[in-house]
Amino acid sequence: MSTSTIAVVILNWNGKKYLEQFLPNVIAYSGNAQIIVADNASTDDSVAFLEQEFPSVRIIQNAQNGGFSKGYNDALKHVNAELYMLLNSDIEVTPNWLEPLLKVMDEPRVAGCQPKVLAYHDKSSFEHAGASGGYLDNNYFPFCRGRIFNDAEKDLGQYDGTTEVFWASGACLLIRSSLFHQAGGFDEDFFAHMEEIDLCWRLKKQNHAFMVCPESHVYHIGGGTLPYSSPQKVYLNFRNSIAMIFKNHEGPIFFKLFWRLTLEGAAAMKFLMTGEFKQFYAVFRAHMWFHLNTLKLFKKRKAVKKESTTFNPAGLYSGNILWDYFFKGVKTYAKLNQRLFK
Repeated sequence: MSTSTIAVVILNWNGKKYLEQFLPNVIAYSGNAQIIVADNASTDDSVAFLEQEFPSVRIIQNAQNGGFSKGYNDALKHVNAELYMLLNSDIEVTPNWLEPLLKVMDEPRVAGCQPKVLAYHDKSSFEHAGASGGYLDNNYFPFCRGRIFNDAEKDLGQYDGTTEVFWASGACLLIRSSLFHQAGGFDEDFFAHMEEIDLCWRLKKQNHAFMVCPESHVYHIGGGTLPYSSPQKVYLNFRNSIAMIFKNHEGPIFFKLFWRLTLEGAAAMKFLMTGEFKQFYAVFRAHMWFHLNTLKLFKKRKAVKKESTTFNPAGLYSGNILWDYFFKGVKTYAKLNQRLFK
């Protein structure tokens, strides 16, 4: 597949410093791919800077900052390419980063893939957002090859095999444009966080697959828009995880959701007892949002079910990552019971 069929699309919001730092490598190392910056109504001088310094880069200006989800949905309506590479602005790409990913996409059943994502400030370690491929446990908590909760492993080549995963990181996601639009793109109610897991899950319910190809690697700063400790990030992660489960869980939803809400309530109490009051309130807000939007979520669940065909469960872990991590002391992917992966 020729790189001329690819558009590398960087969503930008007040990220001039990242564009200045990382865009030259994207241009140098992306072959004949279209390079596009979708600006999410920035209030810095990002657009003027791009027009002056990178005239070869196409700029799409969104009318408002609708977050990651709406920002990409709005911009990609104006991009004509077979493949979209959705790339965070705070990522350093490496020479020939696209070629291995393209080979993976030659397999028709593959809807999307990601490279190995390493930490920019510690290039020997995996980065939180994707590491070497994403998974979900039996309660739908996400984790990665190379990162469980906040513990990121050193990259020693232990996860260098190309393999099927449950979700691919939205920080650097190569996806077929036809499937992106067929699925309706990202759920705009998510604003940011978890939207790529939700999209992958919906496409897997149509028997598509997602892969990680560690032969390609990039370096990600992470937390460029919202720091990982931000109460707003906590709110979005808790809120969106509930919405994602409600929409996509196979089978009866009540008991699965009740258990997940109970676990999140326990997390909120931990925040309270450790004096993290803003984080506690963030979880409370997330649960209140769920109760106020249950009817809307029922409609979304019905729509997802209508579009579903055969569910591809590859990348689901039938174990309990909370139990493994907090009670058994398992901090690395390799030490999880591999027989519990589908």
